[in-house]
Amino acid sequence: MTTANQISPGMTLNIDGKVFRVESSVKVTVAKGNPFVKTKLRNLLNDAIIERNFKLDQTVQEVSLVERALEFLYPEGKEYLFLDVGNLEQVLVPAHVLGDKVHYLKEGIQVVAMFYGDTIFSVELPQFLEIMVVKTEGGEQAASGSGATKSAVLETGAKIAVPLFVESGDVVKVDTQVNEYIQRV
Repeated sequence: MTTANQISPGMTLNIDGKVFRVESSVKVTVAKGNPFVKTKLRNLLNDAIIERNFKLDQTVQEVSLVERALEFLYPEGKEYLFLDVGNLEQVLVPAHVLGDKVHYLKEGIQVVAMFYGDTIFSVELPQFLEIMVVKTEGGEQAASGSGATKSAVLETGAKIAVPLFVESGDVVKVDTQVNEYIQRV
């Protein structure tokens, strides 16, 4: 157990059975009354941010998230089936945990998942992936004059802007964190 005056950004806490990451923490002293710690907490299940105050000597439960490597196998209804690389068990990941990252999943891609017990709180893709272009359309001059681009649909379903020379069947390197074309491979 940890006391509230030890709370710092980045910590993971279990409050009322829910897991939160501390976004900010400030010790507040008031002229009349007891000092307290004012925090902003992010619910790791639904990404909602709440504010919560704690008395300085109040105990809170700090938890450790476990990082595990998973390999994507295939979609299973509204969930996605992964193989835990460490123990070779199959793991179903709900679509809401993946969010927009589902647009970059293809068989064999390895991701890093954060677990607390058997519950998955987040999944991180590799920053760069090499994915085949299945369809391109249009071609427009960028407003900044930096070059012409067109829309491309990747084999995973993601849509990105690519230079005019990229064609269907080309393999491109994509930055998954900003959804941008990097280069043709």
